[in-house]
Amino acid sequence: MSKYNLEKNLNKFFGFKQFKGLQKSIIKNIIDNNDTFVLMPTGGGKSLCFQLPAIIKKGTAIVISPLIALMKNQVDLIRNMANDDSIAHVLNSSLSKSEVQNVRTDVLNEKTKLLYVAPESLAKIENINFLKQTNLSFLAIDEAHCISEWGHDFRPDYRNIRSIFEKIKSKIPIIAVTATATLKVQDDILKNLEMKNSKIFKASFNRPNLFYEVRQKDENINLEIVKYAKFNKGKSGIIYCLSRKKVEELTEILTINDIKAISYHAGLDSKTRMNNQDLFISENCDIVVATIAFGMGIDKPDVRFVIHYDIPKSIESYYQETGRAGRDGGEGHCLTFYCKEDIKKLEKFLSVKPIMEREVGLDQLDDVMSYAETSISRRQFILNYFGEDYDPYVGEGCDKDDNYLNLNNKTDATFNLKFLIEIIKKTNEKFKAVDIIKSIVGEKSALIVANKADKIDSFGKGNKFNKEYWKELITQASVNGFLEKKSDSIGVLKITKKCKILSNHNFSFMFINNVKKNKNIEVFKNKKESFDNKLFEILKRVRKKVSEKNNVPPYTIFQENSLIDMTVKYPVTLNELINIIGVGEGKAHKNAQYFLPVIKDYVNSNNIVKENNLILKTKGANSTIKLFIIQGIDRKLPLDEIAESKGISMSKFITEMEKIVSSGTKLDIKYWIDEILDDEQQDELYDYFMELEDDSINAAINEFKNLYDENDIRLFRIKFLNDVAN
Repeated sequence: MSKYNLEKNLNKFFGFKQFKGLQKSIIKNIIDNNDTFVLMPTGGGKSLCFQLPAIIKKGTAIVISPLIALMKNQVDLIRNMANDDSIAHVLNSSLSKSEVQNVRTDVLNEKTKLLYVAPESLAKIENINFLKQTNLSFLAIDEAHCISEWGHDFRPDYRNIRSIFEKIKSKIPIIAVTATATLKVQDDILKNLEMKNSKIFKASFNRPNLFYEVRQKDENINLEIVKYAKFNKGKSGIIYCLSRKKVEELTEILTINDIKAISYHAGLDSKTRMNNQDLFISENCDIVVATIAFGMGIDKPDVRFVIHYDIPKSIESYYQETGRAGRDGGEGHCLTFYCKEDIKKLEKFLSVKPIMEREVGLDQLDDVMSYAETSISRRQFILNYFGEDYDPYVGEGCDKDDNYLNLNNKTDATFNLKFLIEIIKKTNEKFKAVDIIKSIVGEKSALIVANKADKIDSFGKGNKFNKEYWKELITQASVNGFLEKKSDSIGVLKITKKCKILSNHNFSFMFINNVKKNKNIEVFKNKKESFDNKLFEILKRVRKKVSEKNNVPPYTIFQENSLIDMTVKYPVTLNELINIIGVGEGKAHKNAQYFLPVIKDYVNSNNIVKENNLILKTKGANSTIKLFIIQGIDRKLPLDEIAESKGISMSKFITEMEKIVSSGTKLDIKYWIDEILDDEQQDELYDYFMELEDDSINAAINEFKNLYDENDIRLFRIKFLNDVAN
């Protein structure tokens, strides 16, 4: 080691004066030709751990990497720092024959210190034969979690790396590097690579500068994201979506709203992807909207926010993707939007997978749901998931969490914890959380009956509390070390040795309750929790007077969500009223004379300073659908045929029609109603809707659920609103 001045080389090639964390110890271990396993969070400097020893040591280091974008970025950085285009190369399918030959020449002439190869390229016989001729220093496997079937990004080609490399060089040090690996995944990586004597280096997973937040996802998500981007103008951010289509749609919305954004997904050609990546890194755009492929290895330290438009498929994915924020130690906001409908979509996607992959995927999704819905510290949840203890009250970064202000809202749940442990014991530790909860509340399933769990004396004795409570209790019991999931039984809950303390009469388990979060920590408020209740009551009275004057139900004037939006935005002009939720030009012109003077007087009397409310601009995709529907109905086409021609379900088609009519546009579907309902039925429904005070369709559906199909009720209500309100 004495011949290597590590600090001098660190400064020479990377411009740093000192190592971070475990870097120096890892590099020494690699230089000493030892197998090395590195578990270090995103932003911790993993790549440097194998790049610096590769530059120092004789020969060429082979770096296995899963993505062309990752390879390109790292190679460009090394070349720039060393001012040498030969020092690092990629060898993959993106190269021409002449480029491949140039790479091979540089490697054989020992000019190249790092050769980045995809596992698929490594397996090619011509590359195996070529690498046999070279002087290799070591094999580095980046993103090593891809090896494990238990991991979030399993790739079969990664699993064959060891056997392929045996054909090239049997005795060569191996360095496996990853940012995300549970204990189960770590063991699988070490076993697969036969790294029995490997020295293991684990850094803390805690990123104290990152703020974790989960918000409920609803129909206003695009507006919320545009507001957020405007508020953070000039800051770099990544927004992750699960589908290419959504990436393109959101990029378009951001661009139309004067936000500098670009797309990144596998459907773009490689030249466009690389160009967009460079635009982001060089700060020629603020936001990249991407599928999960983006960001692996992207060395941009000043990403200030990472938004998940869709809930990720696993905690590992979430941790890796959020880890791209604040890599310079500065602020980093990790904002995730969550709704159960997204979980259902992912479950449906998994339903066609092989059984093993499906079971692993469902277990990972269950953990994601628990994270999104939990009341405890999100940082504590994440760190516990990766096997690390953390004190949510005094740990570094403890206050950078949307649940932090709730942590002292506790109740004693010792009795319920003991009952939970008792049920798990009596069912012989065979069940996953979902079946444990069913046993607790007394709900039978095929698995419960088969294991005679419905016969135990505790079955159903916990039904005083709902399923959500028991799920959260399981989460909190797991995070506090009373329960665990073993690697040999996917998702099955096991009792730990810590449960022994439950017999101690002085022991108490405090349960953190789920309460409304303090909205001051959010950039913008949730409308339903921030509306002006006093104005809301005034507007309801105005609506009542107008409805009585016109002899129609109040909700046909404006629906409740429109009134709520008025109390948030305080519209005082016709254009402002038109942009209220559920108010189109027709309703605005018809009712402005009644509502605008009242709102204006209220604003002036109460000295209200209006915010500069953002109006979300769109390209007009919804207008296109609206026009298509209106034209089809004007031609009296069958509604099911109109829906089918647009490739949408009847339920979704009806929702689109409801939006059109609610905004005040005429939509005459009498010809269709006459086909599905006779005169007597129509009279019955008309009388009902005339008497109805509530603007919710659910009351009508419940009232007539045994007489009419739900869609038929919704369709008649559209006709009713068209005739009465418009």
